[in-house]
Amino acid sequence: MRELTFRAVILGGIITLVFTAANVYLGLKVGLTFATSIPAAVISMAVLRKFAHHTVVENNIVQTIASAAGTLSAIIFVLPGLVMVGWWQGFPYWTTLLVCMIGGILGVMYSIPLRRALVTGSDLPFPEGVAAAEVLRVGDENRSAEENRRGLHVILAGALSSALFALLGALKAATTESSTALRVGTGGTMVGASLSLALVGVGHLVGLTVGIAMLIGVLISNGVLLPLFSRGSVPASGDVSEAVATVFSSEVRFVGAGAMAVAALWTLLKIIGPITRGIRDSLLSSRARKNGQQVELVERDLPFLLVLASIGASMIPIGLLLWSFLSGTPISHHTGLLITLSVLFTLVSGLLIAAVCGYMAGLIGASNSPISSMGIITVLCAALLIKVATGSESSVNPTALVAYTLFTAAVVFGIATISNDNLQDLKTGQLVGATPWKQQVALIIGVVFGSLVIPPILQLMLQAFGFQGMEGAGPDALAAPQAALMSSVAQGIFGDSLDWGKVGLGALIAVGLIAIDETLGRTTAKRLALPPLAVGMGMYLPLGLTLMIVLGSVVGALYHRRAARSANPEKLTRLGTLMATGLIVGESLFGVLHAGIIAATGKASPLGIFPDSYQPAAEWVGIAAFVILVAGLYRWVSAKN
Repeated sequence: MRELTFRAVILGGIITLVFTAANVYLGLKVGLTFATSIPAAVISMAVLRKFAHHTVVENNIVQTIASAAGTLSAIIFVLPGLVMVGWWQGFPYWTTLLVCMIGGILGVMYSIPLRRALVTGSDLPFPEGVAAAEVLRVGDENRSAEENRRGLHVILAGALSSALFALLGALKAATTESSTALRVGTGGTMVGASLSLALVGVGHLVGLTVGIAMLIGVLISNGVLLPLFSRGSVPASGDVSEAVATVFSSEVRFVGAGAMAVAALWTLLKIIGPITRGIRDSLLSSRARKNGQQVELVERDLPFLLVLASIGASMIPIGLLLWSFLSGTPISHHTGLLITLSVLFTLVSGLLIAAVCGYMAGLIGASNSPISSMGIITVLCAALLIKVATGSESSVNPTALVAYTLFTAAVVFGIATISNDNLQDLKTGQLVGATPWKQQVALIIGVVFGSLVIPPILQLMLQAFGFQGMEGAGPDALAAPQAALMSSVAQGIFGDSLDWGKVGLGALIAVGLIAIDETLGRTTAKRLALPPLAVGMGMYLPLGLTLMIVLGSVVGALYHRRAARSANPEKLTRLGTLMATGLIVGESLFGVLHAGIIAATGKASPLGIFPDSYQPAAEWVGIAAFVILVAGLYRWVSAKN
């Protein structure tokens, strides 16, 4: 069948250019990006349907290329830090492009040996990969007309509902965030949730085990740590939201990052066996093809020796980029040592981070994966290595060392973002019968397209708004919150001001969670599980996002229980998956449209037509509309027995 075609590459490239620009702008403006795989799949089906001989795997190539736009744009979580600390005055085009491109291509290469371990050889849910596959299947004309019609109706109902609710939120007719801060003794905590139908869909797809684990993380962070850490910092009267939010972002999240770091290492140890087998199988498959033996299309990766050669060859331009960065700086006398250290760090940490990010994407999806936590861990590790290597220099040239740390971390972060995405795409490909090596080539193409547009958009944002914390930043400066956080981590290490106690506490919590999970796995309660990484994500991610995923997992579990008692369990289960997919599709497509309107108008809330005086009522309208839509959709789908 037609798969990696010229028209798929062109269409995917155009979508990538547009979506990457929108994502960079939106991420710097409000600190969020939107997933691009499913919107790209929908657009692809609408366009390629007009051409002869289009196929489901050709549509899959388009969404694979365009998915780079949703993940590579996360490089904005690191690079603006170089401007914030005063090291860069702008974003040099070729340097920024090469950092994005090399890191992204390495992300593809490092994740190739992980396919057999995490995609075909595991039971990870990969919710967005499954959702994208269902969208592509429904659009495939090779399926029966009746099956397509029924599935399309369910997806459309979910998509229209979530898009409508997102529109109400953009109009400020309904609040999409219902939360408040409460005093707890002399401290405080947050209560509430993001009213997002897409997150309900994600929760439905990830399942109850992950949902419960994330809920436990929420209870630890918001029920115990936040009230404890905020004691004495909450005002005795008035609004306590700002004080509580500050404590969460500056203290509690570092506990979550510590927990995720240890949980990630443990996860890596547990999957090292499947990874080793995956590498061995890749070698055997490459050897069999070389010897003329037939290997199934769905098992053909890029040749493993080519993967190794690409990874090795990439270290040369990385070394040259680092040399150029260090040239003429106060720490240039450490050039040889620092380049050697950074290249080795990138080489070794690449596979580790790719494995952990792929695992996180398998748990809760690529767009909801807390990728910024991997950035924090990367900055922590890189800064510690550089500080030890340079010795007393850390007190003489802290700004130069902070900048060099962020530059090194940017390359590794590119690996993290794309490996997070590649395994999600490969899951989609597995479900629709795609050829892995063609998808891997497609994602490299997407990385190249995305890298072309990121530098000018970053430069445009810098010139138009500036970033908070940089010299001369005005009142409309962009917050770039993740970049500010990672810059503060590096500055804290070189300035000896980082609170290691918080990170250590998170590590101890993770050790306890690992012990509990292993105990459950060895007893009669082995059907129960408490994935430590999922708990860590619940501690790290914002409360509103996490609770809505938890709610979706509970609602999905209740739906599956009802479906199991029906006359046709398989049919109802699939319709439930399609409905959850629709919830993600609708909000994602509206996110693309809204991002374009924001970019065109330069306003944070260009559609907001309801006045501030209406907002108390908007909160009740939002809650009521959310409950009605969720309950109505699930009741409607359940009746299709």
